[in-house]
Amino acid sequence: MLAAVQFTVAVDFVIMMPLGPQLMRIFGIDTPAFNVAVSAYAGAAGVSGLGAAFFLDRFDRKTALLMIYAGFAIGTLLCALAPTYQTLVFARALAGFFGGIVGGISLAMVGDLVPDARRGSAVGTVMSAFSVAQVAGVPLGLYFADTLGWHVPFLLLAALSGIVWIFAIVRLPKVRGHVQASRGETPLRRFLGVLANANHLRALALMSVITFGGFMIIPDLANYLVSNVRLNSGELRWVYLIGGGATLFTMNGVGRLADRFGRMRIFTIMMCCSIVAAFLSTHLPVVPATVAVASSTFFMISMTGRFVPAMAMITSSVEPEHRGGFMSVNSAVAQFSAALAATMAAWVIHDGANHQLVGFGKVAWLYVGWAVIGLWLASGIKTAAVPGPKGSRFTNETLPESST
Repeated sequence: MLAAVQFTVAVDFVIMMPLGPQLMRIFGIDTPAFNVAVSAYAGAAGVSGLGAAFFLDRFDRKTALLMIYAGFAIGTLLCALAPTYQTLVFARALAGFFGGIVGGISLAMVGDLVPDARRGSAVGTVMSAFSVAQVAGVPLGLYFADTLGWHVPFLLLAALSGIVWIFAIVRLPKVRGHVQASRGETPLRRFLGVLANANHLRALALMSVITFGGFMIIPDLANYLVSNVRLNSGELRWVYLIGGGATLFTMNGVGRLADRFGRMRIFTIMMCCSIVAAFLSTHLPVVPATVAVASSTFFMISMTGRFVPAMAMITSSVEPEHRGGFMSVNSAVAQFSAALAATMAAWVIHDGANHQLVGFGKVAWLYVGWAVIGLWLASGIKTAAVPGPKGSRFTNETLPESST
């Protein structure tokens, strides 16, 4: 059920990137202006994530998720009805204000309900919603946008979100084990408690770094494939269909490998692969569509593969009583980082002759630096202590197998 919720949020977010060429043509905007529309979603999500950190742990996770998810569906509907570029930016910000918190609540529920020994697989399952979004959501969205207009994908997504919301009422369990402890502290004290923990800060820094590095590239990749590599809209759909289909399997596989061989080891491998993929994707000349699809698929596998072990480490770095607030801050950090990365990418990249992107290859060099910092941060993250059988406290790593 959480994966279904994540699917709609993922489609709403990623559909903007492949719609970029069409939206730029319809509204008469350039690449920096388009990046502003992308940043509006992420920036609003960051603001709401910080605000939610003050009170999120004071409510049942299911109730909080349903209320926020309803706001996301309304924001997506307003995107479908936006008549101008300015109103679209506002609607994207509204959708991001609610949608940015949904992921944090979902992963907090995973952390509350799934034992640490299986958490890598669980995170991979929930995050595979992003792969399904690329396999089904983005190609279908592009098809409807090409045939019926760019408004239609958002309209259908708002309707689907309403259906998922109804099923979530019935299927999701209540999660209230954290409420009593959270209400014993003031919201400000709990928020400062999250930020005062050095392990928490290291995990938040890791989230910022891996998000920032990826979003220096991701928002403009579709524009680059169309403008520089010369793919048409039909071939662009295959990029997301095949790439997303591959990650649907690899994300779950990476999660199982992380549980078996260690999260840090698998994270290191995927980060190294992502460096190679970043250089390939940002330096493609005009090549056959099959080559472009293969390169983009490798890019998607590597980029999504980083997040599975990283999120398993991040969710395990915080105590259960602080997990909701922490994951809300974590979502805010991710969204702020995405917004800042898209904005900084616009300073490096500009439109050249025939709307070709100039300077896109430079962001791959910047990505290398962020990848190295990410590896250093991940190496120092520790698993948080959890209550033991008799009130003592153990780390998840030291619990006996039967207890785990």
